Amino acid sequence: MGDIFIQYLRESLPEELASVLGDFIQNLENGDFLAIFEHPQVKVLLGHGQDETVKDVSTKDFSLWSDYIFHRLGLLLSKRTDSAGASIEETAAYHQHLFFILAIAALYSFLQSNVTGPPLPFSSSKIILPEDVSSNPTSLTEQRRKLVSSLSADGVAAYKLTPNIELFCLAETILISPPIQKNIKAVTWARMRVNFLHQRLLSEVAASLQTAIYEDLESLSNSLLGQDPKDIPQDMKVCFLLERAAIHTHHGFDKKARADLDHAAKERKFEFALTGLMGKRTKWQQKDTSQLVVLAKSADETNGSTERGEKDVEASGPKNLDLNDDTLLESISFTEKTASTEFKDESSLPKSLTELDPGNQPLLNPLDSIILLSLASSITNTNPADGITREETIPYATRVLDGGSSNWQVYTQALLVRSRIEGYKSRTMERGLLQLQALVDQVIAETSGTETDAGGSEAAGTTFLPQAKEGESAPVSERLRYIFPLCSPSRWELEAELAARWVSVGGLRSALEIYERLEMWAEAALCWAATEREEKAKRIVRRQLFHATSGSDDLANLEEEKWEGAERDPAPPDAPRLYCILGDIDKDNGMYEKAWEVSNHRYARAQRSLGRHYFSVRDYGKAAEAYRLAIKVNTLNQPAWFALGCAYLELQQFKNAVEAFSRCVQLDDQDAESWSNLAAALLHLRPKPKGGVPEEEGERVTSHPRQDALKAFKRAATLKHDNSRIWSNVLTVAASTNPPSYMDLITAQRRLCELRGPTEGEKCVDEDILDLLIRHVVQEEGGFDPSKPGLARLVNELVEKHIRPLITASPRLWGIMAKLYMHTSRPTSALEAHEKAWRAVTSQPKWESGSEAQWDAVVEQTIDLVDAYETLGPRERTEGLAAGSGELVAKDWKFKARSAVRSVMGKGKDVWEGTGGWERLVERLAELKGRD
Repeated sequence: MGDIFIQYLRESLPEELASVLGDFIQNLENGDFLAIFEHPQVKVLLGHGQDETVKDVSTKDFSLWSDYIFHRLGLLLSKRTDSAGASIEETAAYHQHLFFILAIAALYSFLQSNVTGPPLPFSSSKIILPEDVSSNPTSLTEQRRKLVSSLSADGVAAYKLTPNIELFCLAETILISPPIQKNIKAVTWARMRVNFLHQRLLSEVAASLQTAIYEDLESLSNSLLGQDPKDIPQDMKVCFLLERAAIHTHHGFDKKARADLDHAAKERKFEFALTGLMGKRTKWQQKDTSQLVVLAKSADETNGSTERGEKDVEASGPKNLDLNDDTLLESISFTEKTASTEFKDESSLPKSLTELDPGNQPLLNPLDSIILLSLASSITNTNPADGITREETIPYATRVLDGGSSNWQVYTQALLVRSRIEGYKSRTMERGLLQLQALVDQVIAETSGTETDAGGSEAAGTTFLPQAKEGESAPVSERLRYIFPLCSPSRWELEAELAARWVSVGGLRSALEIYERLEMWAEAALCWAATEREEKAKRIVRRQLFHATSGSDDLANLEEEKWEGAERDPAPPDAPRLYCILGDIDKDNGMYEKAWEVSNHRYARAQRSLGRHYFSVRDYGKAAEAYRLAIKVNTLNQPAWFALGCAYLELQQFKNAVEAFSRCVQLDDQDAESWSNLAAALLHLRPKPKGGVPEEEGERVTSHPRQDALKAFKRAATLKHDNSRIWSNVLTVAASTNPPSYMDLITAQRRLCELRGPTEGEKCVDEDILDLLIRHVVQEEGGFDPSKPGLARLVNELVEKHIRPLITASPRLWGIMAKLYMHTSRPTSALEAHEKAWRAVTSQPKWESGSEAQWDAVVEQTIDLVDAYETLGPRERTEGLAAGSGELVAKDWKFKARSAVRSVMGKGKDVWEGTGGWERLVERLAELKGRD
C-alpha cells in the first residue's frame, strides 16, 4: 500500500471515473510514474504530441516553460466533449482527473529524485521538457535556472541547484489550474503539500506561502477532522495530523505540533511513556541507576510487520553505526526484573507498558514510530523549566531503532533524529557525525543518476563510506508512503546539515568543501564570519553581487579581489539575503536598504534588521516604521510584532502597543512576555465613554482597561509561574481595580512570599495592599470568621502561613497583624503584635538623638501600645490552653504600659524634653497614674 493520499483520491473519485482511472492510480501506488508520463494525452500537454487544440502553442512564445504548460493545460481543459454518447475518456472530468494524477506523479518523482531514492528509471528532462530544450545542455541549464528563479517568494530564493526542478514546477502548475481547483476534491491536500514543499525549497520561511499553507490546512481540518469519525479512516486522520504537526514544527509552532501529535496518539490508541528504569549505561558501572527509556507498544502490534518481516528489518534501512566508545555501552543494560522500574506515577502507566521487557520491546507500527520521531523533533528547548529537554528526547529515537521499523524511510529518519541529538554530547558526537555522513552517502547514492542539476553539473557529492548494498534498499512505494508525515530532508539539506555539524566540531575545511560544491555561498560566508574571517566572508558574498573591481571577472585574483565593481544585472535570486549578510558583517544599514530595494519591498528580514539597529540606538520612531514594513510583508512573524509593540511602548503610543501585543498573543498564546507587555500597555489607556465616540480618537480601545490588564498579567503569571516581577504586577493591578480583586490579591501576595520571601523577607510584602485586604475582610457583613470557607479563611491562611513568619522589623506589618487579630477575637495575639511593633521601632539605632520625625514615630508607637494595653489587657484569654479559664490577657497591663512610657521618656529626655511628643507622653503617663 502506498501513500494514504492515494486512498483519499481513490475514494473521492466519481464512480464513473474510478474504473477508467484505476490503472493510473495503481501506477501511482506502485511508483511506476513513467507509465503516466507516457500516456498520449500527457504527451500532448508536455508538447511531445499535438492535437488541434494546442497545435499553435509553441515554447518560443513563452520565456518560462511552466507558463507554456499552463497555457496548453488551459486550452486542453476548455475543450468541451461532454455530448451525449461521448465516451468517459472524452469528458472534461476525465481530463481534469488525468492531469491531476499527472501532477501527483510529478510530485512523487521529484521527491524520489531528491529525497528518498532510488534513482529515477528515466531522464526527467527528456520525458518532461521539449526536445529542443532537453537535447541542448545550454538551453536545459538556462531553462532550469529560470524555473528555480520563478520559485522565489517574498524576496526569498529557492535552492539554485535543485535537481529535476521541472518535475516540481509541472506539479505546481497543474494544481493552480482553475478547472482542477474547482472540480477535484483532493486538490486541496495536494496543493497544500506542494506549497509546503515549495516552502522547504526556500532558504527562509516566506509569509505568502505560509498563509496559503495554513488556509489549506484549515479547509482540510474541517473535512478530515470535523466529520463523523466513521466517515474518515483512522489512518487517514492520523496521517493528516502528523503532516500538520510537521508543518507546525517547520514554522516554529512547537506547541501546536505537540497538540497534533497527542491527538494522533489518541486516535491510534498508541501507548507510550518516558520513564526511568534501573540499568547500566557505562562499561565500568557497578551499581544500577535509573536510566531514561521510552516504553511503547502499538495497539495493533501484529500489524507492525505487515510490510516486512521482523527479521528483515535490520536490512531494510541504512547502516546503523555502532557507538564504539571506551566508556558507554552500545545500549543500556537493564536489570532483568522490571519490578525495579522507578515510575514517577506508576498508577498512570497502563499495564501493557509495565509488562514490557525494556531491552526487547516489540516492533511498532510505522505511524506510531513517526509519532515518537516527530515528538523528538518538535522539542527544541533546552531549559528544564520548559518541559522535556534535548537530553530526554534521545530515548524516543532509540525506541524506534531498537525495536526496528517495518518501513525503510521511517528507519532512515530515526537514524537522522538520533544523529542530531547525539551531536550535542561529547561521548556520542563522533557516532552522530559519522551516522549523518553515512546517511548523506546513502541519500546521494540513492538519488543520483545521470541527471544534471539546475546548474548544469552532475548532481553527486563526495563520500568516504561505501554505497548502500542491494539489501539496504527498498521500493519507491515504501519510501514514499510516509514521506510527508516524516518531512524527510532533501539531499542538499542533509549535506548542508552535515557541513554545519563539521563546523561545530572544528572541521571548517570539510564544511566549506560541501558549501562550495553545493554553491551555498551565503552559508559559506557565514561559516567564515563565525571564525572571525570577516574579510573572506565579504569577498565570497560580494562576488555573487558585484563584478570584479577592474571589470574583468575572468582575470580576477580570487584571493585578493574585493569585488567592488558594478552590480550584477540581473541580481542573483538570493541577492536580498546576501545584502543582509553584508549588512550584518559591516553593520551597514545601507546594505539592508539595498536588500529591501532589490526584493521589490518583499524581503521582511531587511526591515527587521533595520528595526533592530534603530532600536539599539534608541531611535524608536524609525524602529517602529521598519517593523511596520516587515509586518506588512509577513503578518505571522511574532517576534516582529513583539519588537513593534516594544517600540510603541517607548514612544508612548499605547493604543498601537496594545494592538501589537494582541497580535503577539494571538500568534503564540504561550508567550508570557507578550501578555505582560500587553497588560502594561492597557494600563495606560482610559476606558471608552459609554454610548459615545471617544473624545480623543485612537486613544481608547477598551471599556475596562484595568480589568483587561489584570487578566493579561494573570495569564502571564500562569505561563511564568516563577517570575516575581509579573506577580508583583498582578498584585498592584488587582489592588487598583474598582472594586479591588481580592482573590487575586491573595494569590499574588502568597506567590511573592514563596518566591522572594526566602531572600527578601518581609520586604516582599506590600504593606498598603495587605492593609487594604485586612480592612476589607474585617468590615464585611457577618464579621470575620476564618473557620468558614471563603475570603476570610484565605486571608487568615495567607497571613499565618506566609506573611507572619517573614515579619521581623516592620512596625507597620505588626500593626496590620494586630488589626486582624483584634477583629477575630484573638486579643492575646493582637497585644503581642502591638508589642512587637513597639519593639521594632524602639530597637532602631540612635532614634534618641535622630530627627524629630523619628522621635515622633517612637512616641506614636508608644501611645499606640499603651492604648492596646488599656484595651486588650483586661480582656479574658480566648487562645491556647488558657482559653475560657477566665485568665486575663495581661493582668499587669498598667505596669507594662507605664514601663513602656518611662523607658521611652528616659532615653529621649536629654534631647526631646519639652517637645510636643514629650508632652504627649507626659500626658499619657498621667492618665495611667490616674487609673490607680
